Amino acid sequence: MASLPYVTAPGNVEKALLGIKAAATPERVSQDFVKTILKVPGGSGDQIASFLKKIGLVNIDGTPSDIYKKFRNSSTTGKAAAEALRTGYAPLYRRNEFMHQLSDDELRGLIIEETGQENESSVVTLVLSCIKAIKKFADWSEKSDQDKPDREEPRSLPATHVELGAPPAAKSERVGLNLSYTINLNLPATSDVAVFNAIFKSLKENLLKGSNG
Repeated sequence: MASLPYVTAPGNVEKALLGIKAAATPERVSQDFVKTILKVPGGSGDQIASFLKKIGLVNIDGTPSDIYKKFRNSSTTGKAAAEALRTGYAPLYRRNEFMHQLSDDELRGLIIEETGQENESSVVTLVLSCIKAIKKFADWSEKSDQDKPDREEPRSLPATHVELGAPPAAKSERVGLNLSYTINLNLPATSDVAVFNAIFKSLKENLLKGSNG
């Protein structure tokens, strides 16, 4: 039976997490930092300092973890909070990989199952409250193949430069007029080879043939 992390004043969990987002990242998340900067005083501050280590926001040596730094980044706050839950409450995730989607009653039952506590145990209530406090920040959504477009739009091919020149004058012709012309083609955005074959066949039969005349 596992001992799951909790504090006796669960409201301080949300308070501390909000403080972490607002304050600059310290070199160490000490008890003084928690009490002075995060504004969680007294024994509650001591509990929060330990709690942050148990959920993976703070390393054993007191330095901010990667999860801590990601949590402060608004674009990754939700993912970091979800990772903190998976770290601190791994035993619950082993029992149900979708633990975060359970109702309060279902989650309470899972906590009782894991800890062996009585149904009305204050520990169960405190663990549940701490989990819910972290869940307020968490985001489990992930982009999947279903989020991608059904098909990619065909990309327009760049304009193809085709230079056609009239055949050179015969060697015996000392004086003559040589003409050349340039045709810029904007090829259609298609992968059908038959379309390209038809275009170049038309060029050969009309323009190139005409130039040879």
